[in-house]
Amino acid sequence: MTWRGSTTPQDRLFACLVYLLPLLDGLRFAAPFFQQFPALLPILIPFQPLMALYNFPFAAFIIFILLFMLVVRNDNISHFVRFNTLQAILLGIVLSLCSLVMSFILQPVLQGGLILETLFNVIFLGTVAAVVYAVVQSALGRYAEIPTISDAVYMQVR
Repeated sequence: MTWRGSTTPQDRLFACLVYLLPLLDGLRFAAPFFQQFPALLPILIPFQPLMALYNFPFAAFIIFILLFMLVVRNDNISHFVRFNTLQAILLGIVLSLCSLVMSFILQPVLQGGLILETLFNVIFLGTVAAVVYAVVQSALGRYAEIPTISDAVYMQVR
């Protein structure tokens, strides 16, 4: 849906790039998946430099603040880029909350095992699916409608 105006190729590129952040956040949950499918490990090679930068202390928080203040709250940037940036930020926040729940509640209770690995795989594959969907929609110049998250983004980005 492009009811806010047309999108330029540059807007589409920037809208796609911001989805690297939730993908990098989702890689926290990828260990069981790549243990089960080690032949897919070469897929991670292009992301190694980004993961190294993203794992510096407070890097994720600094990137969040910069994107929120310089992109989402900047009315000079197109609505399409601001929408996708905030949607990527919210996906990252959801993944951070999942990480907290997993590490403080579920891991001590379940202590590894099949159920915990299944949850990690579901979160990782769900993240990959959401990111791929959002990137494809952004590349086509459409707004990616992710239930609940997109509604929250529409309320914030005007």
